[in-house]
Amino acid sequence: MKKTSFKLLAVLMVLTLIVAGCGSKNDGNSASPGSGSGNNSAGEAGGKGQVKSGIKLTEPGNMKVSEEKVTLKVMVGAKIEGDYNTNWFTQWLEEQTNVHVEWEVVPKDSMAEKLNLALASGDYPDVIMNMKVNLTQQQLYGSQGIFLPLNELIEEHGVETKKALTTLEDKDQYYSLDGNIYSLPSFNDCYHCNRDQKLWIYKPWLDKLNLEMPQTTDQLYEVLKAFKEQDPNGNGKADEIPYAGAVKDWQSSVHNFLMNAFIFTDTKNQFKFTYLNGDKVDIIVNKPEFKEGLGYMRKLYQEGLIAPETFTQKREQLRQLGDGKGDPILGAFPSGWMASATYLNGESGRWLEYVTVPALEGPSGTRYAGFGPYAGIIHGDFIITDKAKHPEVALRWGDNFFREEVMLRALYGKEGENWRYAQEGEKGINGEPAKYVILERSKPEENIIWDQSMPSVRTAEFRLGEGITDPETNLEYILYHESKNNYDPYVPDKSMILPPLLFSKEQSSELLDLQTTLDSYMEEMIAKFIIGQANIEAEWDAYLKTLDNMKLERYLGILQEAYDSRY
Repeated sequence: MKKTSFKLLAVLMVLTLIVAGCGSKNDGNSASPGSGSGNNSAGEAGGKGQVKSGIKLTEPGNMKVSEEKVTLKVMVGAKIEGDYNTNWFTQWLEEQTNVHVEWEVVPKDSMAEKLNLALASGDYPDVIMNMKVNLTQQQLYGSQGIFLPLNELIEEHGVETKKALTTLEDKDQYYSLDGNIYSLPSFNDCYHCNRDQKLWIYKPWLDKLNLEMPQTTDQLYEVLKAFKEQDPNGNGKADEIPYAGAVKDWQSSVHNFLMNAFIFTDTKNQFKFTYLNGDKVDIIVNKPEFKEGLGYMRKLYQEGLIAPETFTQKREQLRQLGDGKGDPILGAFPSGWMASATYLNGESGRWLEYVTVPALEGPSGTRYAGFGPYAGIIHGDFIITDKAKHPEVALRWGDNFFREEVMLRALYGKEGENWRYAQEGEKGINGEPAKYVILERSKPEENIIWDQSMPSVRTAEFRLGEGITDPETNLEYILYHESKNNYDPYVPDKSMILPPLLFSKEQSSELLDLQTTLDSYMEEMIAKFIIGQANIEAEWDAYLKTLDNMKLERYLGILQEAYDSRY
């Protein structure tokens, strides 16, 4: 890390742009990479000793937090349909910890607005949970004393938190530039999610037409052409749709998967289409390889191999193409999973008949799979504010979420009914010894689980430790093995991926305007080039000129400044 100075500002308006970055390194055994000073009384807690308020804590590491019941006020971003007050896990957790919660539940679609209003008015609770507060906001409100630095609290009371931090390769990403950690870490190492630029193809059609699984862009073209012309559904009608996608769905844009055969395309990074070229922040949208990829997709569209509705329809419309009543009509679709175009466990069973196409090799030998090594980092899931009369209690309560038995109950429900611990000989998703087996997933109306309402560190070991009883129909098993076999061999080196960044107020304000303008224009022109509203050859130079006029160079310059100051 390069040292940097960072002038903290007393006032910052609502930030909607920033993703988080990191400050100083730590060794994973201590929660304090910097001085970590703050207005907490962790030092006076002393295990069984009395805190200033007179609350008698149990020894650190116990699930039971205190000898007497303590109440916390918690604002939570809603993750369940039921009532947090009457929820089974809520009640179980209160019995185990001796901590009662007064809930303020915020709907998902109004989290940012509600949080900003609460912080501006001063009417906020002891703990802010599952509100996804980015690192820039954390550092700002931390500098004002509104968010408590947790370094010393974790050191004194965070037995499970410290264990969790040791498992994180990128633990630095949870620390602000001032060396403080303002939110308990949250991480979800989803193997198949980090390789989610997939293309699904209807296997029965390949078999019927005696076609090999495509390995190159040329071979995909021939397969799609066969789907269009050779009546693979056998109904005598020209109703087959070779390839279709959707907008605002999980990796269902037409270009995300295909462009990786021409140039590495990072769509998991907030700064769309950017990558690292050595230590230089760069972007693909002005490169000859990007132009070549657009030309290939234009050819597919021009020959009727890409459905026009790809650029306007959403998931439900795509599902009607992939899993509607009657004969199958959809040959292939891009998505992180098959549920973008089919119904999981649907009557047709079609969701099991789509399989992944491997990362394709392009004309120049380029062959990448999408890769998001930082995608599992989640910020702002558990913040303790200066309203907390008992910050030690809040930290101890939150520390329990990193226990495996707590995660299992929060995510899946009751032991023995919804899940059980694995028995000797049972195998997990990756073939290693299983940790647990899901028996019957709870229904939303049962109001049993919290789902992902709280911070957790779900490592690959934990996620892949799910015992598999029926590999042919287990979604996690299928997604893992499709990802491992067809995409993992082609992921780029992590050094090509732009890591999360942190910006000053001035940088943020300028960046927001630039990114909004550039993102909109790039997506607009990708669609226009593919469908032919803009001519790739005739209008490419004008497109590049427009990018320049939109200050693409300055946009990359701000990203470079932020990268250089922190890595």
